[in-house]
Amino acid sequence: MCKKAFNITKLERDISMATIKDIANRLGIAVSTVSKGLNGASDISDDMRQLVLDTAVEMGYTSKKMRTSTTRKVCIFIENMDYENIDQFGYDIIVGFKLSAARRHWEVTVVPSSLTLQTEEKYDTYMLKNGYSGAFFLGFSLHDDWVIQLNKTTVPTVLLDNYIERNNHVGYVGTDNDEGIDLAVDHLKELGHKKIAFLNGSKNSMVSDQRYSAFINSMKKHGLTPDENLIEFGYYVPDCAKYHVPSFLKNGATAIICASDLIASGVITEVVKHGLKVPGDISVIGFDDLPIASHLSPPLTTIRQDRVDLGKSAFLLLDGLIHNVSISKLLQRAKFIKRQSTASCKSKTEIKL
Repeated sequence: MCKKAFNITKLERDISMATIKDIANRLGIAVSTVSKGLNGASDISDDMRQLVLDTAVEMGYTSKKMRTSTTRKVCIFIENMDYENIDQFGYDIIVGFKLSAARRHWEVTVVPSSLTLQTEEKYDTYMLKNGYSGAFFLGFSLHDDWVIQLNKTTVPTVLLDNYIERNNHVGYVGTDNDEGIDLAVDHLKELGHKKIAFLNGSKNSMVSDQRYSAFINSMKKHGLTPDENLIEFGYYVPDCAKYHVPSFLKNGATAIICASDLIASGVITEVVKHGLKVPGDISVIGFDDLPIASHLSPPLTTIRQDRVDLGKSAFLLLDGLIHNVSISKLLQRAKFIKRQSTASCKSKTEIKL
């Protein structure tokens, strides 16, 4: 029994240390052809190059440079998230990641992802071909081709606000949504609010599902009854507020918790359009603490995600995965930021609609 277990372990080790010669033997081709396929030479066919890359991935091949170099190459893939200026959600996350990477002399490339990129090439072969040791995914959904491929990847990969089960090579970084939403509900209950609405982000999003569950659980924990007429999924943009705020007001909401500051900005605008005041008539709470939050009128009470720290946490997680430290989830604590968009509850009769 012990001998058999030893042999299995040895086989797994041999596979993980596959060489160019091993790939050549598997395919029955010359070592020089394998080398050309791995290095993107132009004098072999595209089909042969892809076959070499796919076989290298299957056999767990990594180049000697990737295994021994002190200067690693890693990639940040970003999709459906703005990041080019300081007011945008992804900006500080990338800054935090790059700050940590710079201290370790890692080379970081930011690559905007697209459907075309994901359909033209498999994730693992893209990483191998470009010499990347690992990656950080921002803004992806669980339905994206590359995210689906992460179920079986051996490439160290970190996801923001998404989770892949049962793969020791993939980790999840985010903010504790249960704690964040609970801080918001607790604050509103202390102010006397009972009819609390929740305007969530988009459906089919893990973070939206988490915040929905967090809201339901926190309301019950505080002895409040969640009202399905006061809970809606929208999108992480201000414009979604106009589709849901009128219904919230009609159904007696005195406070609205929003899944992002951008949604909250739209909610404030919509409440004012209905002739009501924030926070005099309706209290509003956001989530994220984007730079715009303190400049809204009134300044927005919100739940802070420290985005620089999220980026730093993603780097720490990726570094651990690269060094075979299997980390499933890394969550930072949420922080409650009280400003002027919340106040004591008015009774329904005091609010004139």
